[in-house]
This record gives sequence, C-alpha cells and structure tokens, in this order.
Amino acid sequence: MSEPQVRSEVGPLRTVVLHRPGTELKRLTPRNSDQLLFDAIPWVDRAQREHDAFAEVLRGRGVEVLLLRDLLAEALADERARAAAVLAAVDELRVGTDIADALSSHLAGRDDAALAEVLIGGMTFEELPAGEGRSLVRRMHHPHDFAIEPLPNLLFTRDSSIWVGERVAVGSLALPARRREAALTDLIYAYHPRFAHAGRAYGAHSAPVEGGDVLLLDPGVVAVGVGERTTPAGAESFARSLFADDLAHTVLAVPIAQARASMHLDTVCTMVDRDAVVMYPAVQHSLQAYVLRPQDGGIDVAGPEPFLTAAAEAMGIDALRVIDTGLDPVTAEREQWEDGNNTLAVAPGVVVAYERNVETNARLEEAGIEVLRIDGSELGTGRGGPRCMSCPTHRDAL
Repeated sequence: MSEPQVRSEVGPLRTVVLHRPGTELKRLTPRNSDQLLFDAIPWVDRAQREHDAFAEVLRGRGVEVLLLRDLLAEALADERARAAAVLAAVDELRVGTDIADALSSHLAGRDDAALAEVLIGGMTFEELPAGEGRSLVRRMHHPHDFAIEPLPNLLFTRDSSIWVGERVAVGSLALPARRREAALTDLIYAYHPRFAHAGRAYGAHSAPVEGGDVLLLDPGVVAVGVGERTTPAGAESFARSLFADDLAHTVLAVPIAQARASMHLDTVCTMVDRDAVVMYPAVQHSLQAYVLRPQDGGIDVAGPEPFLTAAAEAMGIDALRVIDTGLDPVTAEREQWEDGNNTLAVAPGVVVAYERNVETNARLEEAGIEVLRIDGSELGTGRGGPRCMSCPTHRDAL
C-alpha cells in the first residue's frame, strides 16, 4: 500500500481511485438527464463492461485500482462518517421535517454497503420508508421524484479531489447536481484508514475549484482552468493554499470558454509526456495564462501571456511539444467533443485514450506516445474521458 503523493501528470501511476457506475446511472431518464449533466441515456450494462475493461488496462500496467464505492463503505464503519453522510444526504428543507427524521433513522439503520449504495444511487419518494403517507411533501411529489438525488457524475472521480504532493484538495463543485459528491469524497479522506495521515490542501466549502481544471505541469507548477466550473476566486484561493503549503511556486490561471464542450481545462489540453501535451488546435494560439507567484505573504499576478510560453518558462524548458487533436478543423472539433484531449498518463509517454478518437490517437503515436485504447461509447455520455474518470493518489516522482 503506497502512501499518497502526486507531483506531476505523467509520473508512473501507482494508485488510482475509480468509480464503477451502478444504480445512479440507471436513474437517468430523458426527463432528468439534462439536470444531472448527461447528454444521453447510457446503456448501463455496457458502461460497466467498458469501465471494467478500463480498470483492467490500468491493472495490467501495475496500477492499484481503488473503487470509490468500496472506499465509501469502508469509511462508513466509522460512526462519525455515517452521521456526516446522512446529514449531507437528507435535505430537510426539501423533504420536510417528518420525512427527514424518518429517512435519517432509516439510513442510520442500514449496513455500511447498503448505506453507501443509497448515498450514491439516491432514493425516490416511492422508496421512502413506509408510514409517511400523510406527508404533504410525499403526496405532492411524483413517486419517481428523488428524495435523495443520485450522483451519476461520481463516475468522474477527477473533479471531487486532487492530490498535490502529499496533500489532497477536496474540490468545491460548482453545479448543484454535483455538490454532494464532494461531501462523500471528503468523508472518505477524513475517515478511511488508508488516508488517516493525509493533509488537506483545499476544502470543499471554499470557492469553486474542480479537478478537471487542475494540471500538475511539473513539480511546483500548477495550471488551473477558469471557466464554467472553476471561478477566478477559486483559482486564486487554491493558489494561495498551494503557496502557503509550499506545494507550488507558480500557478497559471488559464481562462477557458464557459461552454459544455470545454467545461474543464482537461477537455482541451492534457499532458502526455514530461514535455508534451495533446491540445485542441482551435485554442493553441489563443489560450492565455495569468502567472501567479507568492510575494510577501500574498500573491503577485502577472500577464496574461500565451499559455504555452508561460508554462514552458515556469517548467524551465525551452518549449512544450504540442500534439494536435485530429487532422483538420472538422475532425479536431469532433474528436475534442469526444474527449480526444482527455487522456490519462500511466507513465511518461504512455496514455489511456478512447479508441474512437482515431486521428488524435494516430497523431499521438506518430509523436512517439504509446496509446492504450479503451472503448467509451457509453462511458462518454456524461462528457468525460479517461482522465476525468480517474483520481491518481500516488505517482512516482519523475
């Protein structure tokens, strides 16, 4: 069992947290999929097979795979974790006092695995404990409305926590459909024995920062996308926290379009080698960065300047190698939408990528990058690739 530590995007990957999709995906319908941030209704059995294959590719490269559902159930063995989980799941303002009390008692009586299932998969009013029929709240809700919302986006474990050095930053997630994910992640790191000695680098109740926007370009150099999910206040607060803990000497705040296609920085750019990125060519020359460095107990903000220039300077190299998505503007746009930029490095120059991004994968291989292809036809319905679906907790140093 390796101690958590991550200082780069491409150091040899040793341990990662994944979430195998389950009941929460089966809750998706055409009526609620937009609210729950999915662009289509996934075929859940197929999504599970694809995810199992993804996990096996990682294990085949010597990576220890931890499943979030198991970590959660094991953390719930601590009574403090159970109390915190129930408190986060039961919204008294939404379901009313009577149902909240009955539901809290019902959840408290479930075993650890069953409670973890409800916390992730949610619960409808039809599934509530019997005896609450006279409740106005229950009678006025459709039986299939959610008393506890499911968390289908928990599949994307990258966003709710980010390891920087030996510390973990618990993401502050911007959209209502995802906020309770941070509460579950928080209690795993607080109460699971494996993470008993982990320090914190950021808190879930701070300004919005999501892990998909955070790239560890080099030890001490962190890029933070600022757009639909991470706010300027979040990027600045995160930078201050990293500087205070001596986890970074430079943070690059990178404005990105506030659009579904580019919800996170890792939808347009990820690292594939020590000095190489795969990048959506439409943003290659327009992407800018504000350069933040510690100064006299505060921060100094310079720029903006071209992202690639600022990144190379902070990393102490002449230039980053850039591998384009696709072969032409139309292919590039298609493959960026299909997560062609969202690769997971398992070692320098070795990445996991969706097989459907044929042209981008070919470009990576032409540049000397080994591509481990996985199927993602159903996993990708929530708009996320291999990097989104993984939270590294240990990488070897470069």
